[in-house]
Amino acid sequence: QVHLVESGGGLVQPGGSLRLSCAASGSIVLINAMGWYRQSPGKERELVATITNSGSVNYADSVKGRFTISRHSAWYAVYLQMNTLKPEDTAVYYCCAHVGGGTSWDYWGQGTQITVSS
Repeated sequence: QVHLVESGGGLVQPGGSLRLSCAASGSIVLINAMGWYRQSPGKERELVATITNSGSVNYADSVKGRFTISRHSAWYAVYLQMNTLKPEDTAVYYCCAHVGGGTSWDYWGQGTQITVSS
């Protein structure tokens, strides 16, 4: 089992920055990738960014150049630095972890709200 807890959400003005953290505990030695997703009201959950054991990263087109994902080397935490935030970035942001051989994410955090508004 892997337990994920997000933090760092809140209200920020357009153009501002926030840094999300996701603390992982439990069987973290099994983690081979982690990621961030987000979900806005009335919309499906969408990929924001992912990072693998090798350090390979992937971003949604909508956040490229603005968001940066990083991680602790031992998978104790994963971070999302968000710059130049836009109102359309408003959503609940979820952290996830992959430990198995399948294609789906195995564990999810409870989510943290980001609101970008003046």
